[in-house]
Amino acid sequence: MKGALRLLILTLVLQLAGCGRPPVHQEQAYVFGTLVEVTIYGEPEARAREAAGRVLREFDRLHAKFHAWKPSEVTTVNAAFARGEAVPVSPELATAIEDARHWWALSGGLFNPAIGRLVALWGFHGDEFRPQRPSNAAIAEVVVARPGMGDITIAKGQAMSRNRFVALDFGGYAKGLALDVAARKLSTMGVRNALINIGGNVLALGRAGDRPWHVGIQHPRKPGVLAELDLYDGEAIGTSGDYQRYFELDGRRYCHLIDPTTGWPAQGVQAVTVLIPGGPKAGVRSDVASKPLFIAGPAGWQQAAQRMGISHALLVDGEGKIFVTQRLARRLKFSADAPKPVIVP
Repeated sequence: MKGALRLLILTLVLQLAGCGRPPVHQEQAYVFGTLVEVTIYGEPEARAREAAGRVLREFDRLHAKFHAWKPSEVTTVNAAFARGEAVPVSPELATAIEDARHWWALSGGLFNPAIGRLVALWGFHGDEFRPQRPSNAAIAEVVVARPGMGDITIAKGQAMSRNRFVALDFGGYAKGLALDVAARKLSTMGVRNALINIGGNVLALGRAGDRPWHVGIQHPRKPGVLAELDLYDGEAIGTSGDYQRYFELDGRRYCHLIDPTTGWPAQGVQAVTVLIPGGPKAGVRSDVASKPLFIAGPAGWQQAAQRMGISHALLVDGEGKIFVTQRLARRLKFSADAPKPVIVP
């Protein structure tokens, strides 16, 4: 492994020039294993501080509830599933399981929070990360069992799995859920203009003064941005990359994005970014939708995007070649040193 795990952080380009502008308040914290930022525009300092603080406390709560390996409601549920037992679940977790099951089905199983055992086998569960390549037999045991979100049933406040190999890992869902929760909380408090960034999953509320919020998409192989775009009220973007959590072993890169069909980390893609229109689940969609496209790879990402209802998407393949849909291409301004993108329908 080269150095520490790298985090995907979108560069926030506020562009709020001018004297006497309304105040901009920004707070940062480390939650969900990544840097999170809450930026609030145009509110008095005390009010903005209170609102940002409430959002960050909510992030802490969600992180504790959905943690995949530290004691949490999710680990309690996973232990019960492994024993073949039913277990009480909170309404919040039950809703997340049912929603994730919807996205699992829509993606043809490529988005699959039920493969926590595979994520753990590859060493991505733990505060002290150790690069490891599991045995083929250990991988095959889980893959053959085919754990999926469809194995879980919820009735009368209890969840049960018919497949003891199901182990929930909401690493590709919880950040998006947190974006949606934060947007609702800020709106309830009367905050109309804010930008919420959870490790590169970003949701915009309102505007940055007289112009939209302006953000950058991280270059997957070097510091700086690959492209920039304006983000409008309610829109969200999400990126999955092989540079966020990964290790290198024997000259090969292994990232945390596991292909459920093979049990191995997905190969052949450096990054995928999706842009989601405003809506009640824009955050969740931004987090979820990039994963099936990444796993489908250069040969299948367009079909995966169609299945997921994604019209604005960008993929950087393993060689650094950029592919972008027509609708997203119209929104992007690429950096001067970026390769010329291939525009696809």
